[in-house]
Amino acid sequence: MPPRPRRKRPGRQGELNEAAHLADRLQAAGYTKRDIARIINRDPSLVSQFYTKNKGAAFVTALHDVLTAVETGGITDLPELAAIAARHITRRTTSSGARARVRTKAVLITPTGSGTGRVGAQAIASGSARLRPLIAEAARQGLRLAFTVRLAKTAYVHPSGSRTDSPGIRRDVIQRADHTEERSYGSAQTGGFDATDFARRVDAAGGDVTAAVHQWLVETGRIHPDAQIIHLEVRTWRPR
Repeated sequence: MPPRPRRKRPGRQGELNEAAHLADRLQAAGYTKRDIARIINRDPSLVSQFYTKNKGAAFVTALHDVLTAVETGGITDLPELAAIAARHITRRTTSSGARARVRTKAVLITPTGSGTGRVGAQAIASGSARLRPLIAEAARQGLRLAFTVRLAKTAYVHPSGSRTDSPGIRRDVIQRADHTEERSYGSAQTGGFDATDFARRVDAAGGDVTAAVHQWLVETGRIHPDAQIIHLEVRTWRPR
């Protein structure tokens, strides 16, 4: 029996859908995937799914008009481009005709101030956007926070278990079989960090939580500048 032919996967080069082609042209004009996401008022992960999951058909007309505005009209301002795109973007509706709610992961902070958010490699690459509301709400409530990062062992400046790296943390460093380590920074016992300060850092980084955490780790001499975060967890609590 001859082998069954492999199904073609959307997203391979040469098989990109129209939304991905338009996104490529916008990137060639100097815009990032994050910029494109802001223009169409969606999460950056959706733009990545133009390539990986063949999504984006609903945004083709909007992206086409935006590209025309950039290439022909010389318009470069993101809010102005977003206004152009908005003319052709409508929210999904329910069977009753009502506007459907945007599907997002709920960020929960309990009455005691306890909250946790985790992101992996794909979300980190797009700035860990889902963690931003958690940090913003923690800042609004005056909470404390701590975080855990996972990087390659060689990305850290200090050796495993160094008290210089994370003083007061009694947890062992978690070492993985893929030569990465998880290290925690801040805890309820040591007081953690001011969520308001971290919210300011995130805002200064344009909402990029990954970049804000990476910058703090570099500034405080904990990781090398070229290090790549591959896992990030943020925890919050109410100070006593």
